[in-house]
Amino acid sequence: MFNTFIMKRLFIFILFTGLTFSIYGQLPINREVEIGIVEKLGQTIPLDLKFYNEKNDTVTLGSMINKPTILSFVYFDCPGLCSPLLDGIADVISKMNMKLGKDFDIITISFNTKDTPEKARIKKLNFVQKIQEKDRGSWFYLTGELENIQKITEAVGFRYKPTGVDFAHPSTIIMLSPTGKITRYLYGVTYLPFDVKMAVGEALKGQAQPTSSKILDYCFGYDAQSRSYTLQFTRLIGTFIIILGLFFVTYLLISNKRKSSKALTNE
Repeated sequence: MFNTFIMKRLFIFILFTGLTFSIYGQLPINREVEIGIVEKLGQTIPLDLKFYNEKNDTVTLGSMINKPTILSFVYFDCPGLCSPLLDGIADVISKMNMKLGKDFDIITISFNTKDTPEKARIKKLNFVQKIQEKDRGSWFYLTGELENIQKITEAVGFRYKPTGVDFAHPSTIIMLSPTGKITRYLYGVTYLPFDVKMAVGEALKGQAQPTSSKILDYCFGYDAQSRSYTLQFTRLIGTFIIILGLFFVTYLLISNKRKSSKALTNE
């Protein structure tokens, strides 16, 4: 009788959970990330990749990275996240007590093959105003060819997708060690000086640190239409239902086990 009682409720719970995920389609296990970040902490980027700087000189990533480096990806005609991201980088750099060019560098790469070194130079002028003029040369804006762009974005797990003339993409800065090792991901468009300072220090030591923002990445998803991150209510509801269901089943198991024990004792 006990086993029959438990089996019935387990069947109801499994059926209800299955229906929930059929409706919401939010099962997070083994989801392929199409737009977002797949963290590759501890891996080293390909340093032989070639790009063009604002002066139209051909440079390799290896020739540019010799200290902790903040890496970001944008495209210059972006109507959404890119400008706030670059402004957020400039803002946090202006508030840090570390020295750009001495303690760390910044590399911003356009993932749009239509962007040119001339556009990179113009774009850079818009976002370095908060930084001292003598330090601005340590923030590099690069453009490149599709093959190299795809190699570097895949190497760091930056997933983006063309949507008409624009792109759907995440908003993240990636910290690299002096040897090109990925040591930290910082999400969003605004950053705390303390967080960036800590990330620079970790990169200097080559220490790859896990990102607590993975929880935020799970709770928020990129909406290509609004070009912003939105709270994933259905995903959270599905997760909550599963947790609640597990607690319910556990309660039933414990409760009925106690009842069975009492019944045996009374006999």
